[in-house]
Amino acid sequence: MIRRQGIDVLAVERMDRAMRRSGQRFLDRAFTPAELAYCGGRPDRLAGRWAAKEAVIKCFDRTPICFPRSRIEVVASDTGAPAVRLLGADARGAEVQVSITHQAGIAIAGAWLEMPEPHELSPPAPEGVRLPERPADGHKGTFGTVIAIAGSRGFTGAAYLTATAAVRAGAGLVRLLVAEGIYPILAVKCTEVMATPVAEDAPGAVGSRALNAVIEHLRAGSSGVIGPGLGREPATWRLVQDVVTRVTCPLVLDADALNALAEARHLLPMLGANRVLTPHPGEMARLTGRLTSEVQADRSQVAGLAAREWGAVVVLKGARTVVAAPDGRVSEDPHEVPALASGGTGDVLAGLIAGLMAQGSDAYTAALTGVYVHAEAGRRLQAQLGPAGLLASELLPAIPTVMKTMREVRR
Repeated sequence: MIRRQGIDVLAVERMDRAMRRSGQRFLDRAFTPAELAYCGGRPDRLAGRWAAKEAVIKCFDRTPICFPRSRIEVVASDTGAPAVRLLGADARGAEVQVSITHQAGIAIAGAWLEMPEPHELSPPAPEGVRLPERPADGHKGTFGTVIAIAGSRGFTGAAYLTATAAVRAGAGLVRLLVAEGIYPILAVKCTEVMATPVAEDAPGAVGSRALNAVIEHLRAGSSGVIGPGLGREPATWRLVQDVVTRVTCPLVLDADALNALAEARHLLPMLGANRVLTPHPGEMARLTGRLTSEVQADRSQVAGLAAREWGAVVVLKGARTVVAAPDGRVSEDPHEVPALASGGTGDVLAGLIAGLMAQGSDAYTAALTGVYVHAEAGRRLQAQLGPAGLLASELLPAIPTVMKTMREVRR
């Protein structure tokens, strides 16, 4: 945080001389209409405003932005105390307070500035980013239920991260379906999530034996997320391929769900517009039959073409993540956060998007908003920790704070 103090003084007699010498022309150049109306031609008040503006200008010295006198307005607040308005430019989160006093014919003004450092500023959200409403009389049923199918032996962390991210996104309830063999682990770890065991086809891996139970839960839920840490058992991939064609609820498909679809690419055009696919470049290469280098060479075009061909929303992850809708809309997130390049952060993103969809966001809005919130949480943590060493679990408590800031700015 940048903090600066400025002080300035001006003799009231000097302001009186300037007014008599240059008249209204001087006043119109030096003060805003609101300031002139408040001061009513009184030299003492005008001297106080002049000194306050100069004190504010001094505060902005050696900061990334500059406000000339013409874009600083000092008016009276509701309590009568002087208040500063910064006009006609991006204030970058700057907050300025001033005080004005008079002593022995001298106007004395002090100003105090607080503003974020450049690295502390959030990049502007892309058009279409919008958080779900949170009505004051809402309850957990209001905010939807997410069904997560995730995790396998050795990948229980993915299930935890995905399900907990959906909770942090604001979903009312989250049910995590896991193979019987890993249920004891998740039952202990996921205290805010309803861990639920389903039949397994291999040790710690769900498969076709769980098909009916998975479909039943998804049909009762508001949205679903499938894939993080599911593993590569053939029976697991068959389960994924069966589920995506037999349920109609909004779904996020990530990680091993994408690998399963890459082995059955004929299913991709059958997914539907309420499905969000979240591939990294390697997964996108497998889904499209391209080289990873080809995907990276024209990320927006590749994502946009895939979204139109598959009729689903595509989130091509990476620096400046691309979000593409089947109707041709394509958006690029402004964030570049190398600290997010670690295992598990994608699982958090998948759960976050599913949580937003459970609250009523359409697939494209949920993807766009989830990507921005996730990356902004990562950016804030990177500012504290540096570009390496971020743990995916550290994103979880940061998600609500980012959304809180977004809601406050929107108001």
